Amino acid sequence: MANKVLATASGIAEAEAYQGQVLGGVSRTFALTIPQLPPDLCKVVTNAYLVCRIADTLEDEPGLSAVQKSLLQERFLAVLRGKEKALSFARQVTPLLSQATSPDERELMANTPLIVRCTHSLAAPQQQALVKCVSIMCLGMGHYQDNASLEGLADLGEVDRYCYYVAGVVGEMLTELFCQHSGEMHEKRAEMLALAPSFGQGLQLTNILKDLWDDRQRGVCWLPRQEFQEFGVDVSSLVPGRSDPAFVTALRYMIGIAHAHLHNAFRYTLMVPAKETGIRRFCLWAIGLAVLTLRRIDARPTYCTGRQVKVSRRTVKAAIASTRLATRHDGMLKLLFSGVTRGLPLEPLAGLQPELSAWASDGDGSSAAPHGLRLGNDEE
Repeated sequence: MANKVLATASGIAEAEAYQGQVLGGVSRTFALTIPQLPPDLCKVVTNAYLVCRIADTLEDEPGLSAVQKSLLQERFLAVLRGKEKALSFARQVTPLLSQATSPDERELMANTPLIVRCTHSLAAPQQQALVKCVSIMCLGMGHYQDNASLEGLADLGEVDRYCYYVAGVVGEMLTELFCQHSGEMHEKRAEMLALAPSFGQGLQLTNILKDLWDDRQRGVCWLPRQEFQEFGVDVSSLVPGRSDPAFVTALRYMIGIAHAHLHNAFRYTLMVPAKETGIRRFCLWAIGLAVLTLRRIDARPTYCTGRQVKVSRRTVKAAIASTRLATRHDGMLKLLFSGVTRGLPLEPLAGLQPELSAWASDGDGSSAAPHGLRLGNDEE
């Protein structure tokens, strides 16, 4: 029995070491922010991110049909729930990935057993939050990816729903994990859950704007048709480098929406107790990178690729240094946020953020999609 316990502990240590190694390959941003968290949260959030990345890799693989994606995602969820073997799943999926999937993501998929080993070593409430998140994410991603085209989404409400399913739900999961970690945060759970989707949606919308032209090369667009039409812009005929006033105005409108979501994210961060400096840094650095990206997009509306508006490493280092000094001081943080967002457009969010959340109550909600979206067999 003692040898078995030692072998199990050794296996988990190996899996955790792999998690830390692979994280930097699949996400430079999260490899920077997640290690700021307290050790117990760092382990579970790293695992949560990598599990979500496996699901996302399945969804983004162009060589898989909609039916294949749906079946494989269901199988992956069964693996997470301990009903199927991770090794057989990885051996089935990895050979199906095309060259469109990066080498780092292929490696991650091949090592699904190590990631799932970490998942199954987590506390039961942590596992429950993680599986619930991935279940909701897979349902939502499937619907939108299957209907993706260069014509964009119908309107801003649909963009908001899309951002919820791919990122807002992650904000809710993180909130659950944070509240399990901190009694003080648990007392604010309802207020934080109300803001959590907006946090994820702000980050996702920033990525949508940054990757606008790169996504169009893949044949997809996540901009709202109706709102762009109101500005006199036909989303389906967009071409990079255009500088006509109508497009610039529509782009600034979307920057204003993303900025408003990030305002909510900043409010969320100030609700984290000042003594939880790691969680605050995790949030602040993500917000800061997003705001700085929005500033670059706003300053260069004729950008043609995401690289042209990518924040430089030097700027990232400066932002990190500033927030390190101010992490515990709300007044200083408010001054910093006010300064870095000065001049950015800001739009009201009234009427957005539909009631999709399955996290507002204590119900499990893991087996059904949140209301507000009819999901068929259709489906970053």
